[in-house]
Amino acid sequence: MILSSVLQAIGLFLATNIDDIIILSLFFARGAGERGTTARILIGQYLGFIGILGAAVLVALGAGAFLPPEVIPYFGLIPLGLGLWAAWQAWRGGDDDDDDAKIEGKKVAVWTVAAVTFANGGDNIGVYVPVFLSVGTAAVIAYCVVFLVLVAVLVGLAKFVATRRPIAEALERWEHILFPLVLIGLGIFILVSGGAFGL
Repeated sequence: MILSSVLQAIGLFLATNIDDIIILSLFFARGAGERGTTARILIGQYLGFIGILGAAVLVALGAGAFLPPEVIPYFGLIPLGLGLWAAWQAWRGGDDDDDDAKIEGKKVAVWTVAAVTFANGGDNIGVYVPVFLSVGTAAVIAYCVVFLVLVAVLVGLAKFVATRRPIAEALERWEHILFPLVLIGLGIFILVSGGAFGL
């Protein structure tokens, strides 16, 4: 029974979080050369994902008033705002083309990773709630433990992808454009697919 829950949890995690590899890889590219980048990304990913799990468990326990389903699409405003801010910073510093700027990278904030992770988790909450409602307490605990272990695996995989030479070179060259575009696109996708603002 527990083994079955663990295998189901792995499948569910992969289905709902595999897209995070792209976003996390961009975070790694953005923070390339900065000390503590991996730790900040890992902590931010954990904080955001714990927020997602907490919301899913609360809704499954009947605290639907705490997080009504209509609110979830508006999480798209978080990556949209962060993406617009990153685009503004890239545009403002567009003339800064020296090698030092490329080597040093930019400091990635824990709260930025956490906010993007949580905002991108609206679909996760929508998937986890019915699953949590259909299984017992022991299975929910098993799912949460497996998910939390897999968060570290996901971050490690994203770091591996971001540090492969051809990928790292492409990310280094295009990160200042890709990072804001991915966040803005993610924000718009969350808003539109969830029907926020009557879209």
